[in-house]
Amino acid sequence: MLKICLREIQTYLRRPMFLFCLLVAPLVCVFFFTTLMWEGLPTDLPAAVVDEDDTQVSRTFIRTMDAMEQTDIVAHFHNFTDAREAMMRGEIYAIFHIPEGMTEDAVSGRQPHVALYTNETYFVPSALLMKDMRMAAEILGISITRESLAGRGLTNDRVMGIVQPIVIEKHALGNPYLNYSVYLCNIILPGILFLLTMLLTCYVIGEEWKMGRQRQTYQMMGYSQTSVLIAKTLPITVIYSLIILFIDVWLYKYLEFPCKSGLLPMLVYGVMGVMASQGLAIFVFGLFLGQMRFSMSICSLWGVLSFSLSGFTFPVSAMHPVLQYACNLFPLRHYYLIYCNQALNGYSIAYVWVHVVALLCFMLLPFVVMKRYRKGFLLIKYKP
Repeated sequence: MLKICLREIQTYLRRPMFLFCLLVAPLVCVFFFTTLMWEGLPTDLPAAVVDEDDTQVSRTFIRTMDAMEQTDIVAHFHNFTDAREAMMRGEIYAIFHIPEGMTEDAVSGRQPHVALYTNETYFVPSALLMKDMRMAAEILGISITRESLAGRGLTNDRVMGIVQPIVIEKHALGNPYLNYSVYLCNIILPGILFLLTMLLTCYVIGEEWKMGRQRQTYQMMGYSQTSVLIAKTLPITVIYSLIILFIDVWLYKYLEFPCKSGLLPMLVYGVMGVMASQGLAIFVFGLFLGQMRFSMSICSLWGVLSFSLSGFTFPVSAMHPVLQYACNLFPLRHYYLIYCNQALNGYSIAYVWVHVVALLCFMLLPFVVMKRYRKGFLLIKYKP
């Protein structure tokens, strides 16, 4: 087995593209995504104002909105047409339109109307700007109502009871700082690693058929298909396990992402995720023995779909019922649920044992097709 492992390592060293996928690509992704969103949430997003009212109240409102962390008023337009053209050119993400007579309507007790326009082609900045603009509008409305009621002789407590009869407390659990990097990096980085694990596992196994030496390797390992598969995939297991350990240490220790379960459990789950991805890849190749390209295509498709069906970009409960069951066929889905319950919420393992068992089942999948591997090593040839 050691001889086969050393042969694999020598093969890696002779192929720069393989080394790039094995080492450089995952590490580049780690530093790219964590530095891309270093500040957590995007700030100072460009927006524009069309102030047709041009009063002290409207100017106060614009200054309030510009003071918001995510909003940066970069342009003031005299008409909506110019503002819309700026949005079409991609210069701004949002437009706040204050119509003429807004202050007069507000002071006289009528209900003024203001318009918010966001470019939903860019979902994240548009959602953040919409939140800021709605908050600024609410602050302005409350302040105008408060001044009007105070002018009628009402006490401050009575005024606040009218303008805000219910006080809402917001508690963002799991990610209290609303850090977008915490939301994204904790899943997309393991997801990329799991995808590369499946692709490279299929490649190193299929290489035996491509080079026409599958029978020779089988004989060298004493006609044990289990030994052949372990020897072929062990270097990838070790390397990617070290990388997932580095990712967890980088995220939870250096960047101080929330990890209420402690670092050690997440290290274990990360290694289990890598091995589960390898088990799935070995199983897929066992179904299509000798067809390296086809097996890699299936693993690639499986890995890409896992980003959508894991539930971190779109809630599984809102998916079609068939997809709600199908999402359990992806290791990343189980890793994501373990991460949410353990790292973010700090729940006991009793809440995630089903998903831990699921990862173990993925790791044991190769034994389902082990007899096919015996036939493949002796009879099946490479199919381009």
